[in-house]
Amino acid sequence: MSGRAARLRGNRRLWIGLGLFAAFLALRFSGLGEVFSLDTLSRHQEALARLVAEHAVLAALGYLAVYVGVAALSLPGATVLTLAGGFLFGAVAGTGLTLVGATAGATLLFLMARRLFGANALDRLGERARQLGENMRGNAASYLLMLRLAPVFPFFLVNLVPAFVGVRLPVFVATTLLGILPGTAVFSLAGAGLGEVLAAGGTPEISGVLTPRVVGALLGLAALSLLGIPLKARLSRGQS
Repeated sequence: MSGRAARLRGNRRLWIGLGLFAAFLALRFSGLGEVFSLDTLSRHQEALARLVAEHAVLAALGYLAVYVGVAALSLPGATVLTLAGGFLFGAVAGTGLTLVGATAGATLLFLMARRLFGANALDRLGERARQLGENMRGNAASYLLMLRLAPVFPFFLVNLVPAFVGVRLPVFVATTLLGILPGTAVFSLAGAGLGEVLAAGGTPEISGVLTPRVVGALLGLAALSLLGIPLKARLSRGQS
């Protein structure tokens, strides 16, 4: 028992991981995410618009830095930030900035998780988990695109699972960038129209963006991404 306790005390990765997890929980429930709300955007819209008009490059860099932090720390408020990006920078520039910020933040979390827990951490949870990891590694691009496109999976979870099954970094980055593009474009486009809503004294609702038609389209794209798995298996059989 003392030997096991000594190993636990000497396991730096474990204690670093626990410390980061505690910090994550503290930030998650600190109320910091409430700063990123539509109400905050509405109250400070004029000041933010003036900042962008007078210091466009500085404002864009600041937006990127905030988005990277929110994505890496898995803080709530990313959806509102995406709307704000479209509102402040326009649909096209807002989409581009959000894609870079979200992908960079997700990659930081992915690399940190892989460093702490190992590239094949899922394999250590048993035979079924090992088989799941092998299946995902063999069809990483299709699975990750599906997970990114489907708006039903938490963003932070899709950042962690690939790290635990040994997905290669280039595949993770590419599928993240492509997978979040449709949803980001939708919210950035909606954000670009927020000015008219706020000027008219209206109260924008996030639920108004994710209409059944938009959700259906994203789920359709997610299902389409899975078609690569049987196609790859058929090509492999044909070559053998």
